[in-house]
Amino acid sequence: MSFIIRPGEAKDAAAIHNLIVELAVFEKEPEAVEVTVEDLLQDGFFNQPKFKTFVAEENGIVIGMALFYERYSTWKGKAIHLEDLMVTQTKRGIGAGKALYTSVLKYAYDNNCKRVAWEVLDWNTGAVNFYKSTGATVYDEWRVCHMNEQNLKNFINENF
Repeated sequence: MSFIIRPGEAKDAAAIHNLIVELAVFEKEPEAVEVTVEDLLQDGFFNQPKFKTFVAEENGIVIGMALFYERYSTWKGKAIHLEDLMVTQTKRGIGAGKALYTSVLKYAYDNNCKRVAWEVLDWNTGAVNFYKSTGATVYDEWRVCHMNEQNLKNFINENF
């Protein structure tokens, strides 16, 4: 293994941001990323962090990341949401993605979480098959719902 997995640190914020942008391009939404490096620093590495990260590092360069946060399931209790798991394209296939995934699952296990949840695009069959091979259930009948910022504003203005 030519890389290490470690908790993300403030010094990694720019590299994490670059991976987020690369993921948006991969998912065919290159203009969707609004979060900035400063947002990541403020929200993840200072007072009351809203998320945690693990990074894969090779020769001092961050080549992958997993970004996750704690949530609460009304049915199960403590849970983790894996927001993004990304390895830069030139480093895929060396095991960094599986190592990052394993680190998040170990974190959840060590912290007595009852569930780890995430979304995966249906056309990303490599990821779907990988997740299934690890014992994850991929639900076809559940739908992800999002309320974007403009629609949120519209709804609140119409109802308050």
